[in-house]
Amino acid sequence: MRNLTRRAFPGLVLLSSVLAASCGGGGGGSSGSGSSTTPVAAATNTVAVVVDAGPESTTNPTVNTLYTTVTVCAPGSTTACQTIDHIQVDTASYGLRVLASALTVTLPVSTASDGNSLAECTQFVDGYSWGPVAAADLQVGGESARSVPIQVIGDSSFAPVPAACAGTGTAEDTVATFGANGILGIGVFAQDCGTACSSSAANTFYYSCSQSACNGVAASLTSQVLNPVPLFAKDNNGTILDLPSLASPGAATLTGTLIFGIDTETNNASGTETVIGLDANGNFSTTFIGTALTQSFVDSGTNGIFFNDSSLAPCTSSNFSGFYCPASSVNLSATITSNATSTITATIDFTIDNAETVANGNPSFSAIPGLGGTFPSSSSSFDWGLPFFFGRRVANAIQGYTTSAGSGPYVAF
Repeated sequence: MRNLTRRAFPGLVLLSSVLAASCGGGGGGSSGSGSSTTPVAAATNTVAVVVDAGPESTTNPTVNTLYTTVTVCAPGSTTACQTIDHIQVDTASYGLRVLASALTVTLPVSTASDGNSLAECTQFVDGYSWGPVAAADLQVGGESARSVPIQVIGDSSFAPVPAACAGTGTAEDTVATFGANGILGIGVFAQDCGTACSSSAANTFYYSCSQSACNGVAASLTSQVLNPVPLFAKDNNGTILDLPSLASPGAATLTGTLIFGIDTETNNASGTETVIGLDANGNFSTTFIGTALTQSFVDSGTNGIFFNDSSLAPCTSSNFSGFYCPASSVNLSATITSNATSTITATIDFTIDNAETVANGNPSFSAIPGLGGTFPSSSSSFDWGLPFFFGRRVANAIQGYTTSAGSGPYVAF
C-alpha cells in the first residue's frame, strides 16, 4: 500500500517580529479572477518549476511537491559552483536551505555575534531541521544574489542536535525525510525570523556553536537566513507562480513557471486579480462553514488542503493518517478575506477526494488536486496549499515593497 506522507514545509513559526503559525494547505478549483494557464515565455526573471515524484522517486516518491533548480557558489567564485535540482519552492517560508548530503560545494560558515559558528533550528509544522548558517552566491533562473546566508541542513560536524531543538518534533535532516534536496523560501518577508530573533538570545531558532556546545544567540537581521528575492538587482518585490489547471484525479507530473518581480517586466504585470492584503503575520481570513479562520494563508510548500471539517471522513489507514477519505468526491467552498481590508474577498471552490483511493489507484501520480486533510495545530487556520495554485497565477508581494496593485505584504490571484 502506498504511503502518502503529509508534506508541510511552511516556514518558521516566527514570522517577521511576532509569533505566528506558518503552514499552508489549499484548495483547487477554477474560481477567482486573474487565473492563467497560458505558458509564460522564457525570460531572465523566470525559472521552470515541476511537480514530480522527487529526488528519491523510486524508494520514496513525493506527492504535490513543487520543485525548481538552484545554482549555489562559494562567495565570489565562478568555478566552485553546484547546480542542485529538486529544491522545493515554498511561498510561506524564507530563505534557501540545502541538505548537506546534496551539497558538494564548501561554503564558509557564518559567525555568531560571540565569534562562534552560527547554526539554526528550523521549526516546521511537521518537524525540525538543524544545521549551520553559511554564505553562498545564488542563481535562480536569470536572477542572482551574492553572499546570501543559507542553511546547510544535516551537517554532521554540527552534531549532536541541541536538546531544545530536538524536542520540537521529528528530525528532517535527510533527503528522504525532507522530500527534497532543499527548500527555497520565497514568502512575503525578507528574513526568516525578523526582530524576534535579533532582539533575544532565547528565540529558540539561532544558536552559537563552539566545539563543545551550542547555546541560544540573537541573530542580526542581516545574519539570519534571508529570502533571496529582495536581494536581486531588479525583480525583487515579489514572485508569481503560474501553474496550469489539473483535473481530478491528477497526473504523473505538472510543469509551470516561477516569475520573479511584480510589475518589473512585461511578463509580471498586475492585472484584474484579487489582491488580498496580509497582516503582520502574513495571514488573511478564510470563512468556512460560517466560521472566520483568521490565521489562514496560501502556501506552495504544503501538499494538500489542510482544514478541519468533522463531516469529512478521515482516512483509517495509518499510511494516510491526517488526510480525508470521503466515500465520494466532495465539492466545498470557502471565502478568503483580507485581514488588512475586510471589504476585499474572494470565493474559492475546491474538491476533496478520497486520498487513499486516488493514491493507491494511481501510483504514478505525483500531482493530485483533490488532496486534503486536517490542520493539526490550530482551529483558527485554513491552509491553502499547492492544489490552490493549480490553474492560477498567484502573486506574493514582499513586505515594504510596492507594486501597481499596492504595497506588500499581499497575495493576489
